[in-house]
Amino acid sequence: MAKLKVALYWAASCGGCEIATLQIGEKILKLAEAADIVFWPVAVDVKYADVGKMPDKSIDACLFNGAIRTSENEHIAKLLRAKSKLMIAYGSCAYEGCIPGLANFYNRQMIFNRAYVETPSTDNPKKIYPQMRVKVPEGELEIPEFYDTVKTLAQTVDVDYFVPGCPPEEKSTWLALEALIEGKLPPKGTVISPSTKAVCDECPRKKEEKKIKKFYRPYEIIPEPEKCLLEQGLLCYGIATRGGCGALCPQANMPCTGCYGPVEGVIDQGAHFLSALSSIIDSNDPEEIQKIVNDIPDPAGTFYRYSLPASLLRRARIK
Repeated sequence: MAKLKVALYWAASCGGCEIATLQIGEKILKLAEAADIVFWPVAVDVKYADVGKMPDKSIDACLFNGAIRTSENEHIAKLLRAKSKLMIAYGSCAYEGCIPGLANFYNRQMIFNRAYVETPSTDNPKKIYPQMRVKVPEGELEIPEFYDTVKTLAQTVDVDYFVPGCPPEEKSTWLALEALIEGKLPPKGTVISPSTKAVCDECPRKKEEKKIKKFYRPYEIIPEPEKCLLEQGLLCYGIATRGGCGALCPQANMPCTGCYGPVEGVIDQGAHFLSALSSIIDSNDPEEIQKIVNDIPDPAGTFYRYSLPASLLRRARIK
């Protein structure tokens, strides 16, 4: 039986998903028996031109991590889509846009102004910005175009499956790889995770009545080790987040931040969490409610930390 051919790619992301693929431990031996890696820039010396020469659909599956931030990201996403039978959005950046997607609260010029002019450590009095093309004695140099808007992988190419997480946990990764190896793939469009319920269903903390008078940031209190973090006023996103991670953060006394994406059937994770919070604020007085809400720092960045490009909002409107 011929081995499967697998490709991996890293677009706009931190690189954590590249490491996460190796967290399957000894199962990597089973993967090596069943598949050959034909493209993985971080580990294998294969060039873009080599991929271009591969026959269409000759790659069985591509695990694509990272959002689409530049023209290079888009070009390779489309190239790998053409060469792959299955395209898997691996990790939160590819799935929802994740942290790079928070840039959608700004536009390209605002980002360039901050990065190349306004930061305290920058000395750029002539306000020189990156140029896509520049001539040097050796010829013309070209860099990818920096897009105004961060997009998810599915907003760029057709995606068959999604593996959530920032980065995905080992059991989610192996669930996808095992389905590929055994040829037992779920219906197209499936979010591959050990759970379809919320993180709260996996969390062992005791849950009683949620009535909040004040929200806290993690450094402001030492939470009780067995009580629901949200009931203690910490912004724990578990109520609006798909399970499958094993509720690792709450078990380490840290609130869930929502990296596994929305629970089954929810379109907008941020709106879902906002709705959940509004139902547990313990007050009917508008002034007191406003005071409680003011304890939430950066509400937009908090509610849409991982999901802004994939949300109903997509991005901010910049005049």
